[in-house]
Amino acid sequence: MIRVADSAKKKIESLKSNQNITEEHFIRVSVVSGGCSGLSYQMDFATDEQDNDQVFEDQGIKIVTDLKSLLYLYDSTLQFSGGLNGRGFYFENPNASRTCGCGESFAV
Repeated sequence: MIRVADSAKKKIESLKSNQNITEEHFIRVSVVSGGCSGLSYQMDFATDEQDNDQVFEDQGIKIVTDLKSLLYLYDSTLQFSGGLNGRGFYFENPNASRTCGCGESFAV
């Protein structure tokens, strides 16, 4: 399961509205090699589902990830923090053993 916090839901809905993104779009999340801790998150709007995609919906927000990324993302919560010192979108990930100082990458 991947959950969506209220803060992330509001920002996603705002982005969809401001950028004329249709209801067919969902959030695609993946974990890729990179960053100072070894793994990084990638997130974007998409409309194409793949055969082995795992699909979750929380608070009306559809999140899709590949099976390999789900191993790292399971039981995580998508958050959003705005403002001058805000981090933007980020994951509260109980699977991460450490994160880098900027919060952009993690290790398990």
